[in-house]
Amino acid sequence: MKKALFVWGGYEDHEPKKCVDIMAPLLEAEGYDVELADSLSVFDDREKLMGLDLIIPTWTGGEFTGDQEWNITDAVKLNGVGIGGWHGGLCDSFRKHTWYQFMTGGQFVAHPGGGGRKYTVNIIKPDDPIVAGISDFEMESEQYYMHVDPLNEVLATATHIGTDDAPWTKGGVVPVVWKKTYGAGKVFYSSLGHNAKDFEVPEMKEILRRGLIWATK
Repeated sequence: MKKALFVWGGYEDHEPKKCVDIMAPLLEAEGYDVELADSLSVFDDREKLMGLDLIIPTWTGGEFTGDQEWNITDAVKLNGVGIGGWHGGLCDSFRKHTWYQFMTGGQFVAHPGGGGRKYTVNIIKPDDPIVAGISDFEMESEQYYMHVDPLNEVLATATHIGTDDAPWTKGGVVPVVWKKTYGAGKVFYSSLGHNAKDFEVPEMKEILRRGLIWATK
């Protein structure tokens, strides 16, 4: 049985527990043994992390202490543990820790215009099993502007619509969904999923479900 660990907390407006409560049953339905933790102290247990198949950090902000950064990155790089997640829970986390960012493949830097932006998510790798059969779809949410690893395999993008506070971003195409490897492990990320309402978009939730399964060791 595959072992998956969700670690939730941080910025409350992202509704981390509500989002985890949506995704955890989807993995359980696939036969995963799912554990939920609401403290970063779980990252102190190197042996535990090494024995997992999938880690899903859902913790916007935060800061690692002690060896936590090395425990999680080594589990992926050295032991092939998968890591995946969404929105700020994975890629607006632990901003001081660049090796963690090196692993995840990107970092949030802004969401021009704030929430409630209407934009289209464009599937650009329709033959990839994570997005196969899913057409372009609409979102009404924050539109993340990301700094990203050029080696990411990008599966979906969005074109920035431009806003009064950042008009120069109009027309910029930014990755929304990607996958990559980090040493022996696999990494999956979707910038969608600002809060639980985003999970009402079936395409968004299905891509995330498939992506987490793909990343699993």
